Amino acid sequence: MLRHDLPASLVVFLVAVPLSLGIAVASGAPLAAGLVAAVVGGIVAGALGGSVVQVSGPAAGLSLVVAELVQVYGWRATCTITLLAGLLQLLLGVCRVARAALAVSPAVVHGMLAGVGVVIALSQLHIVLGGQPQRSALENLLELPAQIVDIHGHAVLVSLLTIAVLVVWGRLPKVNVVPAPLAALIVAALTAAALGWDLTRLDLTHGFGLSGPVLPQGDWHAIAGAVLLVAVLAGVESLLTCVAADRMHRGPRADLDRELSAQGVANMVSGALGGLPVSGVVVRTTTNVRAGARSRWSTVLHGFWVLVVTICFASAIGLIPLEALAALLLFIGVKMVDLGNAKDLRGHGEMPIYFVTMGVVVVVGLAEGILIGLGLGALIALRRLTRVSVDLEQNGRRWRVAVTGSLTFLGVPRLTEALRAIPPGAAVDLDLHVDFMDHAAFETLHAWRLDHERTGGTIDIDELHDDWYTAAASGSRVFPFKSPQRLDRWFLPWAYRRRPVAPEQGPELLAGTREFHRRTAPLVRPLLTRLAGRQTPSHLFITCADSRIVPALITASGPGDLFTVRNIGNLVPRYRSAPGDDSVEAAIEYAVRVLEVRTITVCGHSGCGAMVALLGETPRELHAVRRWLRHGRHSLARSAAVPEQEGLEPLDWLCQVNVIQQLDNLRSYPMIAELERSGKLALTAMYFDIATARVHDLDEARFSPAVIR
Repeated sequence: MLRHDLPASLVVFLVAVPLSLGIAVASGAPLAAGLVAAVVGGIVAGALGGSVVQVSGPAAGLSLVVAELVQVYGWRATCTITLLAGLLQLLLGVCRVARAALAVSPAVVHGMLAGVGVVIALSQLHIVLGGQPQRSALENLLELPAQIVDIHGHAVLVSLLTIAVLVVWGRLPKVNVVPAPLAALIVAALTAAALGWDLTRLDLTHGFGLSGPVLPQGDWHAIAGAVLLVAVLAGVESLLTCVAADRMHRGPRADLDRELSAQGVANMVSGALGGLPVSGVVVRTTTNVRAGARSRWSTVLHGFWVLVVTICFASAIGLIPLEALAALLLFIGVKMVDLGNAKDLRGHGEMPIYFVTMGVVVVVGLAEGILIGLGLGALIALRRLTRVSVDLEQNGRRWRVAVTGSLTFLGVPRLTEALRAIPPGAAVDLDLHVDFMDHAAFETLHAWRLDHERTGGTIDIDELHDDWYTAAASGSRVFPFKSPQRLDRWFLPWAYRRRPVAPEQGPELLAGTREFHRRTAPLVRPLLTRLAGRQTPSHLFITCADSRIVPALITASGPGDLFTVRNIGNLVPRYRSAPGDDSVEAAIEYAVRVLEVRTITVCGHSGCGAMVALLGETPRELHAVRRWLRHGRHSLARSAAVPEQEGLEPLDWLCQVNVIQQLDNLRSYPMIAELERSGKLALTAMYFDIATARVHDLDEARFSPAVIR
């Protein structure tokens, strides 16, 4: 493991040092506090955590909270709040509630991080220009024009140099082994020292500053709220990073409760030692996985390297200009506003949550932004839960009303508007595809039904809900309404999805295509667009033309998987047989030679009408059928030669023997026999028992030794 984890730990360490220093600056904390948090996050959280690859340390997402706490209570009191937040996290982890944190909408989390990024960028921009940041994002924005007028040359030059290295470093060959943040700070420090620029230097001469936390003074309600906010934010960010890390590697899956407990212990230790709050960090975790880490030793060792460098090379770290560190934070803040996340959320209708959360975080504050984002997310979810669609369709003299979704009092206006369009005395089919109906909606529906029937109209409720409706109308307890399992599935026959239609209503095929366009086409269109160029099926599937056999259903296959041939009795005429038939041979030839399928499957079924005809007498008027069934005479002879399996009816036995015989018929084609001998083609037999809805894989040896040639 160490041959993978040791190099990975060095890469993560090189990323962690500059980021920890930058986050300490953004938080208004001592510089050493960021390094303390990096050491504790690596050693403590890494050793005790539930994820083998997650890297913990100070996080930019918490910098606004810490900065505000430092302003209100002071740094040492903020350390106490961090310690208490860790204790709360530990208790939550012991109570095994970590999964509850995953209920937070990602739109809120991404919006929060984007808002924090904007605030960090605006504040650090003033330092980049040689000035001092203001107390709020709005003040920073208002003071920006004056700051631009009064820029300081050396500060701007070193900041531009730092940002330039950050942008181009990853594109340079060979040198990008060194992380861009470290390279940018080294280049800025060396250039500033060589040219003698007048800049502000970092000060680590006070070491770790183990002065110990003190109790915060003030309203204990506000202090308790601060503890809860730090615990929740750090915990949620850690758990979401933990879940994301599971998608990046193939090792053991994370134990979220253990991870939350470990984060709690790490925050207790970090607060006690004068460090920043600790949480799982996406950037360092991603770097760890990409560097090849296999176990938690990579995370632990990275914390050890940070400790060694801080103790032994504090003076070297002091050469880094504060303006270069501010430029690094400005770059990080801009990167936190990830519009890619917003695009991903657009397809789920959650972009308003993202932008509202971000805006409130920037204008008002972090806690307010999170609360408003959560509230907006809950409102949008409630709206979706109560969404209902009412489709009104006229087919000749009949009307069809299809109600889909959750039918509550919020959907009553839409339902009433649709029902009002139905003329008095009309015949109506009412389809209720709802998962919930409250009393107000039922009362509206029931009152309309009574009024409509008084005018001479008729209403047929679909058979799925007729019994329920009758019970509800009689006053039986049925609320809250839960519908039975919906049967409007694509694999059900038309007769099971809608009532038989009158002749003037049009053919079922046209109605089916309309249903396909409305429901299924939008879902499969992206896939079919990719398949439009060429088909690459893996199987040639030969089965019966019987209407009860649906190849895609019994094989759970999708468009493009099967090249299908269907005929009466799933017969394969033997090579150069009489009467001749080019259709099946052409399909076989095209599938094998052009499409290069690797498997040919013959699938028969129980109760096959062709086999019934072989056992009995085919009506004389079916001339084409009589000629076609001559290709089944080998199956009939083989069935008589092989002893029947006990418990099977003669018809079912013949149906199975027929499938095996078709494999031998396939082998009569030279190209098939050659490919099978070379191992490039496999022949398989399947049998579908319609009554039990079971598919059987038939064994050819069971039907030997009588092989009819």
